[in-house]
Amino acid sequence: MLSEMLPKLPPSERKIASYMLENPRESISLTASELGKRSSTSSAAVIRLCKSLDLKGLQELKLRIAGDLQKEPSNEIRDIEPNESKYSIIEKMTANSIQTLKETAELLSADELSKAIKVIEKAPTVHFFGVGASYISAEDAQQKFLRINKNATAFNDVHMAATSVANAKKHDVVVGISFSGNTYEVAKILELANKQGATTISLTKYGSSIVSEQADIRLYISATKEPTFRSGATSSRIAQLHAIDILFMCVASQQYEKAITSIDETREAIHFIQKSQSSRSRK
Repeated sequence: MLSEMLPKLPPSERKIASYMLENPRESISLTASELGKRSSTSSAAVIRLCKSLDLKGLQELKLRIAGDLQKEPSNEIRDIEPNESKYSIIEKMTANSIQTLKETAELLSADELSKAIKVIEKAPTVHFFGVGASYISAEDAQQKFLRINKNATAFNDVHMAATSVANAKKHDVVVGISFSGNTYEVAKILELANKQGATTISLTKYGSSIVSEQADIRLYISATKEPTFRSGATSSRIAQLHAIDILFMCVASQQYEKAITSIDETREAIHFIQKSQSSRSRK
């Protein structure tokens, strides 16, 4: 979190973040005042840094650093090489995916997730919007929530999304999906949703962005860097899908019996279609 946010922080907060990155073990034993002195800033700047990181306070930041110090060092996302063996690519991509899933699990805030679950439960309609590869995640979310009888839409065309969101009601939810968090179209759709009084949720990599700034509820995923050959792009999509799976399962769990009934009914509907096609083929 500190590494990802470092270039975006104001000068005083950047000094504190740099000091903590360079002296993590020492930092976890210092007070806000002591951290301010060591980094040539102030205790107020330390508190501002915690707010910039979307944390409750210095204690939470120190607990996260202490937790990271207990882990084995993680490897950077590894890209493929020219004429690399399929066995090596299998190993690399699997390791990349595992790392991405772990990082996403750590970055998903339980408090923000709880808020998202509550508003989606009550929402008459949930609108998902993403551009490019993020649309794949939006479409996956729509398919999942439709299966538990939650009215859901997914668009990658900004005009269609705007038309749909323009008719959003007060308790509807609009979810903007953008790995970078800087997709202009996604930010504008969330802005439009805010004007309509709908609840907005962002799903982006960790850090402040034009998309997350428009959201009432912010869900963050792994901020894994994308290598030259963009195997990281695969990781970012996996992170989005993982977060959506978690959100979906949480909502389904809260209305378990109703969700099971809906899933059984949708399964029967698909079976009915397949059975009809099979009968027609035999004729």
